[in-house]
Amino acid sequence: MSSSLNFILDQVSKEKNIPKEILIEAIESAMVTASKKKLGAAREIEASYDDETGEIELFEFVEVVEEVENSYYQITLHEALEIDPDVEVGDSLGLKLETDDFGRIAAQTAKQVIMQKIREAERESIYEEYHEKVGEIINGSVQRVERGNLIVNLGSTEAILPRSETIPRENFRQGERIRAYLLKVEITAKGPKIVLSRSHPGFLIRLFEVEVPEIFEGVIKIMGATREPGVRGKIAVTTNDHDVDPVGACVGVRGSRVQNVVQELRGEKIDIIRWNPDPVRYVCNAISPAEINKIILDEDRHMMEIVVLDEQLSLAIGRRGLNVRLAAKLTGWKLDVKSASRVADDFDKLFSPFADLEGFNNTAMELLYDNGFRKLEDIAGSTIAELGDIIGTEGVDPEVLIERAVEVFHARKEAAENPVVEPEAEPETVVGDELETSESAPEENPDTDSESETAEAAEAEVDADSAVTEADLVVPEEEKPVAEDVEPEDPVDVKE
Repeated sequence: MSSSLNFILDQVSKEKNIPKEILIEAIESAMVTASKKKLGAAREIEASYDDETGEIELFEFVEVVEEVENSYYQITLHEALEIDPDVEVGDSLGLKLETDDFGRIAAQTAKQVIMQKIREAERESIYEEYHEKVGEIINGSVQRVERGNLIVNLGSTEAILPRSETIPRENFRQGERIRAYLLKVEITAKGPKIVLSRSHPGFLIRLFEVEVPEIFEGVIKIMGATREPGVRGKIAVTTNDHDVDPVGACVGVRGSRVQNVVQELRGEKIDIIRWNPDPVRYVCNAISPAEINKIILDEDRHMMEIVVLDEQLSLAIGRRGLNVRLAAKLTGWKLDVKSASRVADDFDKLFSPFADLEGFNNTAMELLYDNGFRKLEDIAGSTIAELGDIIGTEGVDPEVLIERAVEVFHARKEAAENPVVEPEAEPETVVGDELETSESAPEENPDTDSESETAEAAEAEVDADSAVTEADLVVPEEEKPVAEDVEPEDPVDVKE
């Protein structure tokens, strides 16, 4: 019995990865449950495992009294002294129980309790094992597909790779090896739920740690990463060693290191940029390969306005705004990319009402624009002190500037509320002379077919567009043409 039980405990502990102490505790609990089911739930029974003999012993504890009122829970002092000479009244005495006569039902109960305890211990062991690995890359094989989600076999347990966490347009076959990022481990009624991801930015970071030894050793640090899974990703790196190029080390010889990452991510393009503690320089690096002409920083709104040349605008924004969107996620700043021509138009539109003010030069205009003044109401709603701190008091008077802004703002508002409606133009009509001229035009050269067709088209256009009435076609008497006297030509002989 001793060697058999110890051997079984050791085998189960290795297979299920459960500590032996937890298995012993499960068996003790099962024995107590089985004994109470046979003897009574109110009995005070405890179980103990003997490491030397490898046996489970059961003890029922009763109270030592002078007179017994309940024989199930009490024992007389005389009977107790026979078992333990040192016992006294009021002590609790443990009586050993025999387990051989428990019967089939008690044994089945003990078995169920043991299995339940082992399952609970196994679930807890799996949770503790994988909870510590959250944020790491896990290797497994595709076991099956359920409702579009991949079930991955990790060896000791299963994990789920949701369809939403996969790279678009990637497919896996049953039994195929897969690498994924351990996203989270949840406790559910059916046990721990291990969720994997291949679209998380952490997967990109971990892949570079595997491919670039300098990152694993701590020489190069990854400061941030963001992705549009399957399309494009950005990763920011830096180093404290001036002899190491962080970007070049991540790219590798002829791009060997970054190509391994790209292949794992199904052709996703990776932009490796150098991190900089200066947010402006960091944004300039993140928006690359576009060249930035000017950056206007607004720290209050945590926003940057980026001005690029017109030919660089599409490159800075990227396809469907992807480049600037990834740069904003990577840097943590709200980015607004504008072309130089658009900024010039907004600049002229904003400051054109102040062009005639004395002392209001381009320097003052640029100072106001760079400090976030984009609308007329921004100037109208500011204070004299605020404008004075920005443009100074040597040029235009801030009070005059505010008064002009308020005046123009109200004028524009009133014009928008009461728009001026222009009278509609009356349709033009064609007079008789013009119509007669157009009708007689083809008679000048009756032999030319092209001119005849042109005249017919003109006549049709007049009928369709001019809407001429019959009254318009009547030619006044005084305007009718007078027949001229024409001398008869020489008679021509006609033969029948």
